[in-house]
Amino acid sequence: MAYTIAEKILMRASGSKTVEPGEIVNAKVDVAMSHDNAALVSKVFGEIGVPKVWDASKIVIPIDHRVPANNIKVAEGHVKIRNFVKKQGIKHFYDVREGVCHQIMPEFGHVAPGLLIVGTDSHTTTYGAFGAFSTGIGATEMAAVWASGELWLKVPETFKITLDGSLKEHVFSKDVILQIIGDLTAEGANYKSIEYYGTAVDEMSVGSRMTITNMSMEMGAKSAIMVPDQKVFDYLKTRTNEKLEAVIADADAVYEKELKYDVSQIGPKVACPHTVDNVKDVGEVAGTVVHQAVLGSCTNGRVEDLKAGSRMLAGKKIHDDVRLIIAPASRQVYLEAMEEGLIQKFVKAGAIVINPGCGPCLGAHEGIIAAGENCIASTNRNFQGRMGSTEAGIYLASPATVVASAVAGVITDPREGSTW
Repeated sequence: MAYTIAEKILMRASGSKTVEPGEIVNAKVDVAMSHDNAALVSKVFGEIGVPKVWDASKIVIPIDHRVPANNIKVAEGHVKIRNFVKKQGIKHFYDVREGVCHQIMPEFGHVAPGLLIVGTDSHTTTYGAFGAFSTGIGATEMAAVWASGELWLKVPETFKITLDGSLKEHVFSKDVILQIIGDLTAEGANYKSIEYYGTAVDEMSVGSRMTITNMSMEMGAKSAIMVPDQKVFDYLKTRTNEKLEAVIADADAVYEKELKYDVSQIGPKVACPHTVDNVKDVGEVAGTVVHQAVLGSCTNGRVEDLKAGSRMLAGKKIHDDVRLIIAPASRQVYLEAMEEGLIQKFVKAGAIVINPGCGPCLGAHEGIIAAGENCIASTNRNFQGRMGSTEAGIYLASPATVVASAVAGVITDPREGSTW
């Protein structure tokens, strides 16, 4: 039989000799990640009655969503997590200083090709950029994983998406994934595994690939996987001791659907309120007034994203009526951005730089927007009320479009008036 990447990884993890789409397998988990919701997971774990977690070295807990704590309840939850980590001897704990889970997981070597990774966050699909089968699960499921190291999973059908051609200037992987989500819709890939191929993928940086796998779940994907190449191996080789070997689909693997894109035909995109699949060309919404702009998150908060945004400044200032918030995805990103002068450039232009974390994307306490306000962000969700008022509008776009709009005071095509 011939198998897709997802099928091969689940076959290995479950010890099965064969698998097929729709089959339920009992798989052994390689890495289990929980962030702030580890407080809830630990509570459920305690109710199971198992005294110790199955493997303290395979559980990763970063605190990243509400950091620093925004109220007493959250602070108490953080204390519970810290106490649980100490009691259980969890080897990999990252407190509020480190940044967003999906950025620090690969930074600290917890991701590798062929691994089965689960996380209590929907955007756990991000790690597919490194060739892993990674997916989000609920707190109750995670408690069971902590207790047993195993999880029932249904083997997904797979879509094959080929991205060929080269991106035009001022167009980014964020624009590509928005195009795909707009075409497939928010439910168009429900519980599917997506395999990405093509010359355009080969040309992308590791960070740009992470943007695509991160947002693939916005069309319902269970996992999103790219075959790791030398760029990925170079990124990982100094970070992990895991074996770096790509899992490759068989040439005659069966795909439920195959899609092809010429990325040279894709321009800057904007996902409009209140769904991620409400995607339009930037020109269709150009001129829409914005009150806040956000550059950051696990989707587009890396150094390359800050660079892309900073180029839109070109010596200009942020519009007087716009609040531009910069949220580096991790402490490592923050430090590198400082060393390269990016933070200074943004601050001089009038931006606000906040601590690494989920911040405005989560909408809990940093950058909340009021009724009647519009925010353009490089984040991954624009649901009604996501960043504050249910009467506010959230637009999603690339870092370049976000900063160009922050300078102009209205949604702006990054190709207009650029000096680079």
